[in-house]
Amino acid sequence: MKDYIEERVLSIANYIIESGNTVREAAKVFKVSKSTVHKDITERLPDINPTIYKKAREILDNNKAERHLRGGMATKQKYKTKCKCKKVKIAEETE
Repeated sequence: MKDYIEERVLSIANYIIESGNTVREAAKVFKVSKSTVHKDITERLPDINPTIYKKAREILDNNKAERHLRGGMATKQKYKTKCKCKKVKIAEETE
């Protein structure tokens, strides 16, 4: 494996461990695709550093377990905002 890939894998893993962020957020920070981050963590990292892999894997598993809750909260927030906009428009029309 090339050196720059190993560096990237370790950097991404340490970032996820320290911040607890998702694969998607890590991909934005490191300017790579979600697929690359996922492959780096799940396939390449165990060969490079199994100890760090276990820690990173725990966080990924936790994020996966919470994703349905995050999605529900995002949807709730979306419709809350949409509803407020409708109320404002109705109030403006009645004035």
